[in-house]
Amino acid sequence: MMNTTRRKFLQISALLPLFLTTQKAGAQTNASLRKEFQYQDKPKDDMSCSSCLEFIPGSKKMGRCRVIPGDDEISPDGYCTKWNSM
Repeated sequence: MMNTTRRKFLQISALLPLFLTTQKAGAQTNASLRKEFQYQDKPKDDMSCSSCLEFIPGSKKMGRCRVIPGDDEISPDGYCTKWNSM
């Protein structure tokens, strides 16, 4: 017969991967590329992230950018020197 402590441990261990994969990941930014490309949260003239071909809209207000990998806090109203319309 299995020890109660061991049984609890095995039950928790079996559920742990499910718990870890369902946790919401925090927002991420890529500070070094933001600085290199002079990213700002406001448009420059008529250029903004939402009109850039590199922008990937998110399910909420913020999106991502193909030239700034690992950053999911790109504002559609933002701008950087990699803005691309072609």
